[in-house]
Amino acid sequence: MKIFLDTANIEHIREAASLGVVDGVTTNPTLISREEGEFEDIVRQICEIVDGPVSAEVVSLDCAGMVEEAKKLVQIHENVVIKIPMTREGVKALKELSELGIRTNCTLIFSSNQALLAAKAGATFVSPFIGRLDDAGQTGMDVVREIMDMYENYAFETEVIVASARHPQHVVESALAGADIITLPFSVFDKLFKHPFTDRGIDSFLADWEKVKNR
Repeated sequence: MKIFLDTANIEHIREAASLGVVDGVTTNPTLISREEGEFEDIVRQICEIVDGPVSAEVVSLDCAGMVEEAKKLVQIHENVVIKIPMTREGVKALKELSELGIRTNCTLIFSSNQALLAAKAGATFVSPFIGRLDDAGQTGMDVVREIMDMYENYAFETEVIVASARHPQHVVESALAGADIITLPFSVFDKLFKHPFTDRGIDSFLADWEKVKNR
């Protein structure tokens, strides 16, 4: 399973990328708004750090506007993928952009039906938001499992990016479900490295080594 970072923070992206386990980045207008600098400059910097898909979201609500934005955004860098919302106009844009050979990430997916429509329209990626579904009393991972089964049944090439992940267990569940990708806030990504037994083990080894040195 590929791991993306869900952030526009250059420092966090650079730190995570240096570990060699980050395969891409997803951004959105909210994440971009938290950082200093121009939108295009931020996206360009991210693309120069991470050699993989970098999602940049359109803000237009109509198909024509989305397509025009997309054409400009892909000029920033070859790694840019266009994030399109799951709406009627968004599905139209997915189809048109697919025919133009522009990669897309259909965002704000909350049901298997929405994921089916996005795949049929030619989306490169779909992003089901599992954390928000959990918040609403549903089981977000159930939707991911349904989507994975559906795509396998009909050999859709669309890849699934599990989004809105809230904790490390979401990573485990996504991998077990066969999801192609999970995108993580840096805070959740950082937790993947940690376990109290690991820390205790290191402390114990170091304490024993001190005994060896002091013989």
